[in-house]
Amino acid sequence: MKKIFLFIGILSMSFLNAQDITDALRYSQQDVLGTARFRAMSGAFGALGGDLSALQINPAGSAVFLNSYGSLTLSTKHIDNDAAYFNRLSNRNSKNVNLNQIGSVFIYRNQNNESSGVNKISLGLAYDQTTDNANKLFASGRSSNSVSGLFLNEAQGLPLKLISRRTGESIEDLYSFLGENEGYRAQQAFLGYEAFIIEPNDPDNLDSTSYFSNIAPGFFDQEYYLESTGLNGKFTINGGVQVNNNFYLGINLNSHFINYDKVTKFIEGNNNTGSTTNEITFINKLSTTGAGFSAQIGGIAKVNEMIRLGVSYESPTWYLIEEETTQKLETISDTDGRSVVDPRIINVFPEYKLRTPAKATGSIALIFSQQGLISLDYSYKDYSTIKISSDEGGNFANLNNDIRSNLQGTSTIKIGTEWRLDNWSFRSGYSFEESPYKKDFILGDKTGYSIGLGYSFGKFKIDASYDYTKQEYTEQFYSNPNFTNFAIIDNYTQNITVSVGMNF
Repeated sequence: MKKIFLFIGILSMSFLNAQDITDALRYSQQDVLGTARFRAMSGAFGALGGDLSALQINPAGSAVFLNSYGSLTLSTKHIDNDAAYFNRLSNRNSKNVNLNQIGSVFIYRNQNNESSGVNKISLGLAYDQTTDNANKLFASGRSSNSVSGLFLNEAQGLPLKLISRRTGESIEDLYSFLGENEGYRAQQAFLGYEAFIIEPNDPDNLDSTSYFSNIAPGFFDQEYYLESTGLNGKFTINGGVQVNNNFYLGINLNSHFINYDKVTKFIEGNNNTGSTTNEITFINKLSTTGAGFSAQIGGIAKVNEMIRLGVSYESPTWYLIEEETTQKLETISDTDGRSVVDPRIINVFPEYKLRTPAKATGSIALIFSQQGLISLDYSYKDYSTIKISSDEGGNFANLNNDIRSNLQGTSTIKIGTEWRLDNWSFRSGYSFEESPYKKDFILGDKTGYSIGLGYSFGKFKIDASYDYTKQEYTEQFYSNPNFTNFAIIDNYTQNITVSVGMNF
């Protein structure tokens, strides 16, 4: 398969403004993942520490450990997506298993701290999955708006000679030429013309720039499939200290990665009088990889035997991201039969930069001796500060303006509790995250609940948890003024997580 390099603005590709914001958000958000104890308490660990995944929230938590400790976590995920599309409901579910977390923290006690006040020093090394990109959804319904409008909109104003193959020129050759020299818009116009979806009003004039659709108005039976895979994660080097018995300080240096693949398939059929093309199948594939860096600092204070306070700051993550796309279009026409337009070209877009928002967290915990605890975290993150840029000539001014206009600062609240009975621990939690959109019908607030238990064998520990989240969002198939169809998705996610840990 050939590769072509499109030295054009990366986000002038298929998804345009609204979907670009969605993509930027995907790499800017993090789920409550990690150890079973962490998830059972909905991640409310900012003032607690003593858990390897608590380092995600407050790096000072490593110095809370009494002994060196290591843990490993596996999780199963079950997703249910209910899609509403033109009064028709559809469901698609999926399952997968992931290694959520693995790491260790090493504790070094200062045997003589009279002069320095430093009681102990901690060093942590950890891997944490931050987002699971695996997902499936399906929407089906009858619409009065045809996807042909997408191709017609992209073609208007382009000369016929630009999107017409010359003698001996292959589909691959012209699609590649258009991508390298004209960009995404011309490629879509070519696909639509080659597959007999659109025709020029004046076919004998190669300079003609106006087109019409071979699909007549009426009703259209449509199906939309989406499947995504991959995950985002980070590797952390942590350092922490305990000072004067009551204060803990810490710092994280994080190396991030992105691995995201998405395939969408749109099928449309019609029996409208006047239509010469009756079926369309449009397939798009997107592959994204990226690497980034961030840092965190934090502190925890023992106010007294009962109250713990925590504060932490996470810098923006600075990513370098690369994306590739492929496309395929099939149609069935009364006059031309089946047409398959498969360029077999990988569009390789220039590398671009993404800066995600910073996050600040304040925490409080109430410790009831050895019996139990209650913990609360509050975090603030301003998604309107997301910024995309490029050193390779891409112009993202309009996209960044859209981000500032459509996104907002958000608050997240997490509450967790844990109670002990002999060697058993019983836990539960609640989380609420505001929508990053000013108009929350695009992406609604997220609510989560969790429970779990653990058993300590002394040196070894085993923990298990169950957590559930729900969120409503809009899945827009393509961002195009002539085809704005979307489905409303009710997403329900369940996770079962098991962790094993060892003091050493």
